[in-house]
Amino acid sequence: MTAPWYFWLFFNFFILLMLALDLGIMHRHARVVRPKEALTWTIVWVVLALLFNLWIYLHSGAKPALEFLTGYLIEKSLSVDNVFVFLVIFSFFRVPAEYQHKVLFYGVLGALVMRAIFIFAGIALLNKFHWLIYIFGGFLIFTGISMAVHKERRPHPERNPVLKLLKRFLPMTADYRGGRFLIRENGRLFATPLLAVLLMIESTDLIFAIDSIPAILAITTDPFIVYTSNVFAILGLRSLYFALAGIMGFFEYFHYGLAFILVFVGIKMVFSGIYKLPPLVSLAVIAIALILSVAASIVARRKSNESAG
Repeated sequence: MTAPWYFWLFFNFFILLMLALDLGIMHRHARVVRPKEALTWTIVWVVLALLFNLWIYLHSGAKPALEFLTGYLIEKSLSVDNVFVFLVIFSFFRVPAEYQHKVLFYGVLGALVMRAIFIFAGIALLNKFHWLIYIFGGFLIFTGISMAVHKERRPHPERNPVLKLLKRFLPMTADYRGGRFLIRENGRLFATPLLAVLLMIESTDLIFAIDSIPAILAITTDPFIVYTSNVFAILGLRSLYFALAGIMGFFEYFHYGLAFILVFVGIKMVFSGIYKLPPLVSLAVIAIALILSVAASIVARRKSNESAG
């Protein structure tokens, strides 16, 4: 699927319109996002992604549609790790619940820009230096194995170099000042803890992008498919956080599913010069891995509750 320029224009206009609706109308004032509202918005973003997927199918056929759906599923599943990181960062900085949506909103804007840069840089490199696909594949295999072996990937906010750099260049207030990131007092510019939280979320998303972008490039190198599937996955991330934050502990084996997916797409990349899996097979393998990891987590939770009871 080679998308003409006006596809890009209309898609980005739609995204900007949805973001303006979100911040300018739905969340104009700081407030706590309730789980029911978050779940509703999560469903809305999933439905929008599926409708867009249907449009791709009607416009360009089954292959690009399957590539979009597979890429979206990979990005969506890998973004669950981001939810855990958000939870740790918000807990560490004791971010008031009413300011969390604002931080995630601007975090998503930054993530969209970074992902776009990563995507186009990655595709350009693969087109010019095809052998890099084997490097990306090996990296994904290594990352997947590391994820499976080292279950605890708990971030340590206090060690984040971005936080240390911010403190070196800007004095920081001891408390939050409403929803402001910067404040001027006595002629001096101060950062608030909310700015530190935002920068840490952006820096951790940069790390996650290093995993996720090569993963989707194993499925397709069509810029429009890669970009749109990433955007839909990221835009639903905020509502996914508020919907899942309280039940993350229930998915005990989910990280094994993610590890398998990374290894699978890594192997797919490494052997792409010998044999290319049909998009439908890739989609089926990834979907089955996610379903089995969630099912195993539910079964383990039930057995744990029964033994405790």
